[in-house]
Amino acid sequence: MANLPVFDISGKEVGKYEIDPSAIAATINKQLLHDVVLMYQASRRQGSHKTKSRAMVAGNKKKMYRQKGTGNARAGSRRSNIRRGGGHAFARDNRDYSYRLPRKAVRAATKMALAGKIQDDQVLVVDGLRMDSPKTSVVASMLKGMGLAGKTALIATDGLSPAVYKSARNVSGVSVMPASDLNALALLAPQRVVVDKAALDKIKDSDS
Repeated sequence: MANLPVFDISGKEVGKYEIDPSAIAATINKQLLHDVVLMYQASRRQGSHKTKSRAMVAGNKKKMYRQKGTGNARAGSRRSNIRRGGGHAFARDNRDYSYRLPRKAVRAATKMALAGKIQDDQVLVVDGLRMDSPKTSVVASMLKGMGLAGKTALIATDGLSPAVYKSARNVSGVSVMPASDLNALALLAPQRVVVDKAALDKIKDSDS
């Protein structure tokens, strides 16, 4: 059983939140976490690399000079890959690197990542993470009160919260995401995870 610190939006600790990590994920499979993180990273790859093949470079296909009698090494077209300005022998083309693992495996990895963060005391809870209008100083002071100044952090909100997102986007190393959109990579990448208490209640109830 883990007791997570609970803070208010000013960054002051106001209590503890009791949660059992094993209720979220009974075991933590590091190989599965690795596979799912690689899947997300592969999907982020742009894949827009491209080089010209021999068919794409300028120049005709005529043999540059006769095969014998010139004293030079044998040569074919000026488009040859061994010549300056020639095409690439194995030209790269645009490619989509993305792939998908089974949905159950991806969901299991998300739960394992959250359970692992809780076990390692890297999850903090905010009670009443609500903002009427964007204000970066509020989020910055909250993180400073939590002892997260200078650390990377993910703020998981209860549903969409444009004001919180706009307030945190100018804080270096901090990202915001609805708790319903959490994934293994988003949870494992930052040093700390800050979760809205209402969102954590829903996660806890859905896994109980």
